[in-house]
Amino acid sequence: MEQEPKWERQLIEKLAGAALLEQKRTRQWKTFFRLVWLLLIGTLLALFFWQDEQDSGTLGGKHTAVISLDGAIDSDSNASGRLLEGLEHAYKDRNTKGIIIRANSPGGSPVLSGIANDEIRRLKKLHPTIPLHVVVEEVCASGCYYIAAAADKIHVDKASIIGSIGVVSDGFGFDKAIEKLGIERRLTTAGSNKAMNDPFSPRDPQQQAIHQSLLDEIHQQFIAVVKQGRGSRLKADDEVFSGRVWLGSGSIALGLADDLGSVSSVAREQIKAEELVDFTPSDGLGDFFAKRIGVSFAGGIRALLDTRLF
Repeated sequence: MEQEPKWERQLIEKLAGAALLEQKRTRQWKTFFRLVWLLLIGTLLALFFWQDEQDSGTLGGKHTAVISLDGAIDSDSNASGRLLEGLEHAYKDRNTKGIIIRANSPGGSPVLSGIANDEIRRLKKLHPTIPLHVVVEEVCASGCYYIAAAADKIHVDKASIIGSIGVVSDGFGFDKAIEKLGIERRLTTAGSNKAMNDPFSPRDPQQQAIHQSLLDEIHQQFIAVVKQGRGSRLKADDEVFSGRVWLGSGSIALGLADDLGSVSSVAREQIKAEELVDFTPSDGLGDFFAKRIGVSFAGGIRALLDTRLF
């Protein structure tokens, strides 16, 4: 049998050795990445359970619970739902000495604002020894103020925007535009008011009156809630309910707010618990991770984990 040339045998040995080395490196990298992921998951779980212990009051002493009310109050943002969830946890924490709602919202749905106001008053009755304060930073108007009126006290910055105790409904009318374009509007309804406020039909005085009565009724509900919450502190001035806004400094004179203050100053001087614990619920595991570890590192992790694991 003819013997293989020496160079061919050496080449085969080198190729086999290179393949084995590559397999070894691949296994090493796989092991490395597995360890990294285990460490990452372990850190995440440790942070989660640490926060859970802190929120349940097993760590630290008496503190002031802070819940943020940010952005528009509607079903998409779930701002009011997140607020109520945070309040539930804050009230249950045995180390909560007082609660601050940090308000930064222009308002939104009167229904969701009304539900939040009712729930806050219910929780206050269940926990009469825990004071509830609202601290307005930039703006607390319309539906946000609807919610804030349930608090024991409202604190503002001198440049905060407060008020807008009114109701608005807007839209457009295109009936004259389509008439000029020669477009015929074909609309069939069962019920004379089914197409009320249809933007392609002329305004009907009777339907307009119905629409106005609905707005007026919601406005009266808003006024009643503000009067109930603010009581004798509210000045007898019809302009208060006109829908306009005031700066924080002017709102105090009208009784819409109690005094100037920030989250830190209210916790320190009025609640007497300077340590702040944020009870604002996170949207998902990715947001929790971003908050605890750092936004720059968690940017890529959020996209992976935002399947709402809890």
